[in-house]
Amino acid sequence: MNKKVLITAILVFVSSVSFAGLKQPAVVMVDLVNGFAQGDINTAANSDNDVELIGCGSRSVDDGMGNAFRFGFCQATDAAGISVTCFVTDTASLLDEIRGISDSSFITFSWVDDGAGNLTCTRIGFSTQSFYATKIKK
Repeated sequence: MNKKVLITAILVFVSSVSFAGLKQPAVVMVDLVNGFAQGDINTAANSDNDVELIGCGSRSVDDGMGNAFRFGFCQATDAAGISVTCFVTDTASLLDEIRGISDSSFITFSWVDDGAGNLTCTRIGFSTQSFYATKIKK
């Protein structure tokens, strides 16, 4: 067997074994100065405190008179109780991003303040990976 192929096969095997069941908790962090928050849903839900949370949601509303609109929001509270909620309206790409978030997602979002305390989401991202999911023991 070619020496390079053998070494590559060994490295792939070792790396897959060493990362099997990898957990990467990401506690919720809220940075009010720079306008961003991040964390993963499972770590927040399973934290030792009663305040930590992170998530996003979206709504579609039809008033029955031919007027329909969509809006979304992201919210986070860190372990110290620092909290933020930002909103997004009629920005299809950000609203579509919210729909992809799952219960094992790492979420990150940014916002701007209009000066009157109204926060508009400017960036929403997520990563759904097995290492963010709650491990169920068999």
